[in-house]
Amino acid sequence: MVLGPGGSGVSMLAAAAALSGSHSPDRPGTLPIGEQRDTLLVTLDARSPVPALLGVYRVPGEPVPVTADVDLLHVEHLDVIEHAWTQFAAALTALTAGRTALPVVGTLASIAPGELTDLPGVAEFLMLRQVRDAATSGRWRRVVVDLSGVGDPFALLRAPTVLSAAIERMWPRATRLAQAGEKPVLAQLSAAVEGIDRDCQDLADLFCDPHSVAAHLVLDASERGRRVAADHLAVADLTALPLRSVLISAGESDRPTAATADTVRATLGDGSGVTVREIESGGVLDRLSRIRKIAVPMAAPSGRPYGSGALTVAKSSGQGVTAVFELRWRQGLPEPERLHLGRSGDDLLVTVAGFRHPVRLPSVLRRCRVVGADWSDGELCVRFEPDAAIWPARQGGSGGAASSQREAGN
Repeated sequence: MVLGPGGSGVSMLAAAAALSGSHSPDRPGTLPIGEQRDTLLVTLDARSPVPALLGVYRVPGEPVPVTADVDLLHVEHLDVIEHAWTQFAAALTALTAGRTALPVVGTLASIAPGELTDLPGVAEFLMLRQVRDAATSGRWRRVVVDLSGVGDPFALLRAPTVLSAAIERMWPRATRLAQAGEKPVLAQLSAAVEGIDRDCQDLADLFCDPHSVAAHLVLDASERGRRVAADHLAVADLTALPLRSVLISAGESDRPTAATADTVRATLGDGSGVTVREIESGGVLDRLSRIRKIAVPMAAPSGRPYGSGALTVAKSSGQGVTAVFELRWRQGLPEPERLHLGRSGDDLLVTVAGFRHPVRLPSVLRRCRVVGADWSDGELCVRFEPDAAIWPARQGGSGGAASSQREAGN
């Protein structure tokens, strides 16, 4: 995945990386030789200039050959919404056939797909699901996803988690399963919602999976690039996005990249495992032949958890209900005064650099309450104490802490 602030050259570097074929060549596919393509470049920007620059037609939802080895898939949010709504309306019609339905069901089923412009939160989920389906189809050896043109790329990747939480709040899983068992008319609808919720969880897990995903942050070699670097790196830490490299783009004007690269290296510090690369200018990038000349090496997934994905839990003192547990992970914090913590069910709500993200708590901490937090040496530490009202007596010994450490590593 290639992401970065608008105007940094994300699309051009994503296209150059797709055309360069610099990914690990020994990664096998699942289709027979001759049927499998090498690379799929995915763009989610409805106004992306990439199809025109690569000299192909814009065909939303259908892979279009660009070269002998590279295809382009243009995912457009209106297209995925209309397709999904057509299926949903058909399911509602089948559900109510021959039955007395609530008036709202009939009204929903009568809405034509072309009347829709947006479904808040759902469009992002549907777009990411289409990317996932393409990536897991086995048709391509690697998939390069251009996340430019979608506003905040981190908010886009968070959408499945937000949608899953909204579904649980509006129709809790325990309630919908119970109602489906009591009322057969609701079983089909409940199964559809259950499938959406499973997809949400699958997407959230996929985009944090360091074995399958490698993220590459693009920054332009300007004062703006240096100014926003710390915030973007901090949010990557928080969201557990498997960041593998930061690409400093010289742009068409061939700006010096050294100053921005030094800023990024200083912000990352030692032991981050993130490579900083300076990408030289390719001049005016107005056609495929010029784009493919840019060398954009992109490292493969490392298998190493990143940021909050590598959190650990340890018992620092006490026993039983007097124990104190510490939850830790490597976390950039450009503005400590803007760090905010909250709690919502089994999630710790963390706000860093104006971005709020739910961090799922290991099971041993779900029966605890937050009692404090601090940040030092680039690491965030949140302290918990057992809630005496719900803390099981058998978890009071050292076995509970050992169990929590194992779960935190999963």
